[in-house]
Amino acid sequence: MAKKGKQKKFRVALRKNRQTRTRTKDLTRRFQQEDPANDESVLHERVSGKGELTRKRTIVAENVVTSQDGLSLQIEVDRAACLPGVVLRMHGPKSVVQTQDGVEYRCSTRQILKSLNTEDRNAVAVGDRVLFLPTGEKEGVIERVEPRHGVISRASRRRRHIIVSNVDQLPIIASAAEPALKPNLIDRMLVTAEKTSIRPIICINKVDLIDLADLQPLAGVYAQLGYQVLAVSASTGFNIPQLRRVLAGRQSVVAGQSGVGKSSLLNAVESGLQLRVATVSRESQKGRHTTTASWLVPLEVGGFVVDTPGIRQFQLWDVIPEEVAGFFPEMRPYVSQCRFPDCTHTHEIECAVKNAVADGRLDVRRYESFCHLLEDDPVL
Repeated sequence: MAKKGKQKKFRVALRKNRQTRTRTKDLTRRFQQEDPANDESVLHERVSGKGELTRKRTIVAENVVTSQDGLSLQIEVDRAACLPGVVLRMHGPKSVVQTQDGVEYRCSTRQILKSLNTEDRNAVAVGDRVLFLPTGEKEGVIERVEPRHGVISRASRRRRHIIVSNVDQLPIIASAAEPALKPNLIDRMLVTAEKTSIRPIICINKVDLIDLADLQPLAGVYAQLGYQVLAVSASTGFNIPQLRRVLAGRQSVVAGQSGVGKSSLLNAVESGLQLRVATVSRESQKGRHTTTASWLVPLEVGGFVVDTPGIRQFQLWDVIPEEVAGFFPEMRPYVSQCRFPDCTHTHEIECAVKNAVADGRLDVRRYESFCHLLEDDPVL
């Protein structure tokens, strides 16, 4: 336990759905039926906000840490009784946590962590470093989540859905065919990588189904921007050794739409994984969502990789329209040359970005993707 002199108390807000009923029903009817002379409620009711009507609670924390998520309270825990671990995967309200010795525990989450009124949809995410209290045979309770870095998240019902945390690179998996390539989805993930300072890698799978020359215009645009582009094939093994070298010794998360072959590529990179795979639907040309939850997989070559469910829409989190242009590297040199300082680069006159597109100095498709992001339309 932390020393008494170092304990700090903080007043935190709780979610509304964790609040007890604020009042009983039929107060008016009871008032009319009862004799006011016998009313003794004034003797015991409180109006200070410290009773059932409050949505706040005082908790004891060891410290306040600044992380990628902003200020994070480090709730006081009994370190002597807790074990450190990493969240491998989620099963509903339960988390599978692996200790440094490789032992896996099935853990629930401490109620106060789930009750805090935050913008996060999930209190615990795959990749989190946690402290948990063993409570039984391979079971425990997550007491605290350590500060995060390298967080990949998206907006979901006006809240943040954390897909994975504590990663340093993002292999964006796309498919050359079956299903068709979606460059706009790649651009959205590139913006997320730019915002979170995570290294992106564009990995185009199923190149055995097309002529490689057909990929050159798109791959060339990304390569000129400084992004690494890999053309691979899980079925033929084309460029799989190069992908293995990219993943070795790093903390990675593979992301992309359903059916592009994320699990198939990981099976090819790491023998013995045997992740579930399925073919693309012939009718819709969409994936079948074989992977239903994020899964952290330690690699024999060092590091780990997180396999994620297929994404059919990716709405950016905490990105305002005014800063979108800054996440497009090719647009940065032109932004300051526009006539108006608050130029949106869509309809204004004397816009340096629009002029660069018209002159062929900026890629037209990337500019159209930028316009879609300004509208924040997640359907791609």
